[in-house]
Amino acid sequence: MPAYFIANIRMQNEDAYQPYLRNVDATLAQYGGEYLAVEDGPRVMEGQWPYTRIALVRFPDEESLNRWYHSDVYQAILHYRLDNAVCDTLVVRGRA
Repeated sequence: MPAYFIANIRMQNEDAYQPYLRNVDATLAQYGGEYLAVEDGPRVMEGQWPYTRIALVRFPDEESLNRWYHSDVYQAILHYRLDNAVCDTLVVRGRA
């Protein structure tokens, strides 16, 4: 069953965030992750959305997602995201 990683991001320092963007794609590929959507300023239909960017990534299953997130290669770049943006992330299990 697929699993989805959703990152709601409020950018604070775009320049210092760039090393994350340059390297994250390669970390995803190793675990079967693929971007389904990345958008700056999506259209809010209801409620409030206090972020500047959203990213939606699909993995084959939750185990692959967890292995990616906790991998040495991803942990080595994660600080660029966490140090330079406010991020609320979710894991959503897909339907079979």
